[in-house]
Amino acid sequence: MSNKVAVLVAGSWGTALASVLAVNHPDVMIWSRSSEQVQEINEKHMNSRYLPGADLPANLKATTDMEEAVTGSRAVLIVAPSKAMREVAHSLKAYWHKDMLCIHATKGFETETMKRMSTVISEELGCEEGEIVVLSGPSHAEEVVRRCPTTVVVASLNQKAATMAQDLFMNADFRVYTNRDMLGVELAGALKNIIALGAGMSDGLGYGDNAKAALLTRGLAEITRIGVEMGANPLTFAGLAGVGDLVVTATSKHSRNWRAGSMLGQGTKLDEVLSTMGMVVEGIRTTKAAHTISEKYGVQMPIADQLYQVLFEDKDPRSAVEALMGRDPKTEMESMRLETWELWHS
Repeated sequence: MSNKVAVLVAGSWGTALASVLAVNHPDVMIWSRSSEQVQEINEKHMNSRYLPGADLPANLKATTDMEEAVTGSRAVLIVAPSKAMREVAHSLKAYWHKDMLCIHATKGFETETMKRMSTVISEELGCEEGEIVVLSGPSHAEEVVRRCPTTVVVASLNQKAATMAQDLFMNADFRVYTNRDMLGVELAGALKNIIALGAGMSDGLGYGDNAKAALLTRGLAEITRIGVEMGANPLTFAGLAGVGDLVVTATSKHSRNWRAGSMLGQGTKLDEVLSTMGMVVEGIRTTKAAHTISEKYGVQMPIADQLYQVLFEDKDPRSAVEALMGRDPKTEMESMRLETWELWHS
């Protein structure tokens, strides 16, 4: 079997994961549409647009030709933004075959259909969704590329595929656990971005650590509630893909979602936030998706609902926080389903 691994595309997270793979394997090729980016990776071993100052492994090669990147690979890692996932997966179809391991590391929904990324990929490749592997967990690209100790999870309904992905990535700096709850891992990775936006907004308003701790705690309950309603295992939300990823995304200067939320809290309008960021902020699209999903399943998501009003209905951030604080009194466990509690304590 070939040792070649292909990575699509060369954003910050794709490049960071490609660098992990290049430590483990001699033949790793990353695909990008930008010829300037490809030239810089090949000649200077850098991706200055997305990971300024980071040195990439010399054996990591780049190409603008997807066929060149994918042909002969034993595994393909897709790290396209959620809005571009269907297009990238559609282009991959011509070169992909059923014996090729398919992994994705994108945290979001297809906004138009509310579909998870594994569903989008399976539809375009014509493969079973359960054969795809999802990589998620607390991991900033800026730290991964510097080989800071990082732990993630790979999830698939196919245990063999998950183990293959685990072996592909595992090294002294990058520890990988497996999980069969593919649905829960994808939902946790996407929905935590909403809470990270809220945490940034709280910090931008100057509300301090007490408010942020409460927001993260109630946000995790909110994510778990909708996740269980959709069929996920509640224990997943207490793991790396859930609370682990939530904490790192909602508290770090590296987090685009936190930074975007902080700017909103300081009074910057959404269009200006997006223009200033210059990169995809998945939490904004995910907030729109969560608003639709919560209505579909009849599950209350008050934090996501208030953020939706701030982002898309021009509600004042301070008024949104006041609305959350002014909700009717409840017991802490009132909104959690009994069967969820039983699973957590079994």
